[in-house]
Amino acid sequence: MNASAEMLNFIYQNSQMGVRTIEQLMDIAEDEEFRKHLKAQYDEYKAIHNEAEALLNKLGYDEKGINAFEKLRTYLMINMQTLADKSSSHIAEMLIIGSNMGIIDAVKNLKRYRGVEKEITDLMERLLKFEENNVQQLKEFL
Repeated sequence: MNASAEMLNFIYQNSQMGVRTIEQLMDIAEDEEFRKHLKAQYDEYKAIHNEAEALLNKLGYDEKGINAFEKLRTYLMINMQTLADKSSSHIAEMLIIGSNMGIIDAVKNLKRYRGVEKEITDLMERLLKFEENNVQQLKEFL
C-alpha cells in the first residue's frame, strides 16, 4: 500500500472509531448538555469519515475499516469503564485520553507521509485540529 492510501486509511479508521465510540457513549451519558457536545463531536467525526471514504474511492483505494475484534474490544472496554461511573467527568476523561492518542498518531503520520496529495494532508490536518479542539472542549466537563 502506498503512502496516500495508508494515510487515508488511518483517517478512515480513526474517524470510524470516533463515530462508533461516540454513538455508544451518547446512549450512556446522562447529562443533556454533555450529550449535545457528544452529538457535535459525532457529526464532525462522521463528516471526516465520509470524506476519507470518498477520497479513498476517488483515488481507487480500498477502505480498511476497523476489524471485528477491535470493534468488540472497544465496545467492551467502554462498557466496563462506564459500568460504575457514567458521569460526564469520567466519560470526558476517557475521550480526552482517546483524542490525545489520535493527536499523537496524526502528528506521526503527517511527519511519516510527507509528500502525499494535498487534499489528504488537509484532511489529516483537519482531523488533528478537531482532536486538539476536542481535548480543550472536554476539559469543561471534567
